[in-house]
Amino acid sequence: MSYILCLDCGATNVRAILVDEKGNLVAKASQPNSTDSGVENAQYHVWNADRILNQLADCAHQILPEIDATQVKGVTITTFGVDGALVNESGELLYPVISWKCPRTAEIMKTVDKYLPQAKLNEISGVGKFAFNTIYKLIWLKENRPELLEQAHAWLFISNILAYKLTGVMATDRTMAGTSQMTDLTTGDWSDEILGTLGIRKSLFPPMVNAGDVIGTLTPAACELLGLPCSAPVVSTGHDTQFALFGSGVKENQPFLSSGTWEILMLRTANAKLEPEDYAAGATVEFDSKQGLLNPGLQWIASGIIEWVKATCYQGENYDTMDTEAASIAPGCDGVKLVPNFLPSDAIPGSIEGLILGRTRGHIYRAAMEALTYRLKNRLEKLEKVGGFKATELLLVGGGARNKIWTQMRADILGLPILVSTVSESTVLGAAMYAMAGAGIYASPEAARDAIGITYQTTLPGEQQAAYAAL
Repeated sequence: MSYILCLDCGATNVRAILVDEKGNLVAKASQPNSTDSGVENAQYHVWNADRILNQLADCAHQILPEIDATQVKGVTITTFGVDGALVNESGELLYPVISWKCPRTAEIMKTVDKYLPQAKLNEISGVGKFAFNTIYKLIWLKENRPELLEQAHAWLFISNILAYKLTGVMATDRTMAGTSQMTDLTTGDWSDEILGTLGIRKSLFPPMVNAGDVIGTLTPAACELLGLPCSAPVVSTGHDTQFALFGSGVKENQPFLSSGTWEILMLRTANAKLEPEDYAAGATVEFDSKQGLLNPGLQWIASGIIEWVKATCYQGENYDTMDTEAASIAPGCDGVKLVPNFLPSDAIPGSIEGLILGRTRGHIYRAAMEALTYRLKNRLEKLEKVGGFKATELLLVGGGARNKIWTQMRADILGLPILVSTVSESTVLGAAMYAMAGAGIYASPEAARDAIGITYQTTLPGEQQAAYAAL
């Protein structure tokens, strides 16, 4: 049996997970992750890359004894997007990794028009206006620590910092570059116009590698650090979102909804054309795991709203109680309507309408799910326009997929089958599939996915579809 060792650096936990060639997650270990405070300001957030690597190594040591470790045929690294750091020729960080949580870049984003109008940045890169984008970190360094840009040999994203420490090779994961707001949608490369206007040299970025490409092999020191008895290739993956898409079995032009605290509605497509109003509504376009494909997407706060209802109306009670109460209420919630703030930037406060005597907390909870589902319907129509396709079904993953009432509501309001992937670790599995291809276990990531197989639970529109259509 061949295995892939996935090193998964998340914002909450860092994990090492072993995946066998049949797609089974045979062992995993995790440790909590958190940011450190910045030196200049206690409110700043930075990541300690050395500490993260050592934690990943500790996790690997916990799980490797469970298998024949000589059969580990590849290692891969997935992380959150955008974050990285300037390094010298030896790969030593010149400044800590500025976290996507750090507030320092919010003011930078507000004044970016002095370099290039935000609308132009959106048009060239496809990436939406988010204060955590890589571009604002580099502008902050340019404006506050210009000497570091002059000294720097390279900019490495956090996945590539970890890969360099394991291989001694500097590279740029394409899926990470695609979150930076400094690439060009038309070329798939760095934007000469954006970098030139910012005064950032293109040579700062190591060569891009596609998902599934081998970055390098583990050095003897890295083998010892991880507890591997022999060297193995380190295969490029990178930004976790793209591998969650692939690992869930999403095909081209099949809409995908990741439902968690935020909902992210995305598509794998060769075509993506967004207008300024799309970006204003929270849209973005990233590079897919497969070169040549794009991932247009929209996002909004989702389970965060449900969690607020639970904390406010159901203190100390569980979701079973909430779901039982919501199920007893008819579509339309007897006139109760919840109008949420779907984005933190929404200027108008949210509201709850239609509350009269006889209405209950169950009405409020169901109204929240209805509001979020109508938001999904509206955003799916927008995504169809952006991607030039017509949805025939929706693939659903994440914590929100476990709520059967909400899933049925989605099917009824959209009038579409909802396919819930049975994969519990779609990001890790998707990354492992690419690593299996890079390591030669399978001919391609698609071949790995076909061999492993992805199954779904399907929810069809039901008896309440007509009631929602009439509302």
